[in-house]
Amino acid sequence: MTLEELPGERRAAGRMEQAGDALEEVLSKALNQRSLTLGVYEAAKLLNVDPDNVVLCLLAAEEEEAGDAALQIHFTLLRAFCCENDINILRVSNPARLAELLLPAAGPDPPADLHCVLVTNPQASQWKDPALSQLMCFCRESRYLDQWEPVINLPER
Repeated sequence: MTLEELPGERRAAGRMEQAGDALEEVLSKALNQRSLTLGVYEAAKLLNVDPDNVVLCLLAAEEEEAGDAALQIHFTLLRAFCCENDINILRVSNPARLAELLLPAAGPDPPADLHCVLVTNPQASQWKDPALSQLMCFCRESRYLDQWEPVINLPER
């Protein structure tokens, strides 16, 4: 690593931290507005019926689940569908934090499948929400860098 690489790495880390904060805000608002769909099967059903209303797809899996062939097939199909329908995709690197945000009163063993979370748009325009707008920009910038499924780390609280 050279000195010239340091500012770019810091900028990328800062950009990812901002995106993590924005994602937390988007999830909090979507939870309050009841515009979340949790679970791989439920996500597939919603995407089949109303893909135009989905603004963001989150995929999350523990490291131990990387070898789960069925889950990886589901992820591949969801990715393909989202790409065909211009739905932004993010991979969440810490599913336990995602569970804390979405299921705060569930205890240590969350009852729901959080491998896939869809954020739907209850309002007329998604650009009214600055946090969602920031996430969309993050996804677009990541695609310019050939990162079609950027990884987000939700900040610990």
